[in-house]
Amino acid sequence: MGETTTDVVHNRIAMLRAERGVSRRELAEALGVHYQTVGYLERGEYSPSLYLALRIAEYFGVAVEVVFSTRPFKRLGE
Repeated sequence: MGETTTDVVHNRIAMLRAERGVSRRELAEALGVHYQTVGYLERGEYSPSLYLALRIAEYFGVAVEVVFSTRPFKRLGE
């Protein structure tokens, strides 16, 4: 069964990691997940649990809405 656009959780994990100079492995270790999980999350191949989404937002010190959305994020500058 394929995903519809409403099933996709968009995120800014890669952007936040790049801004802060954090590798996938470093983020994964801080969250207690496998580094490949971070890649799956970034590519939208895996939607995080609410707990994991909150922990990611907490790690970056931002609101969960800054990291995750049910709609695509606008490009910076739009």
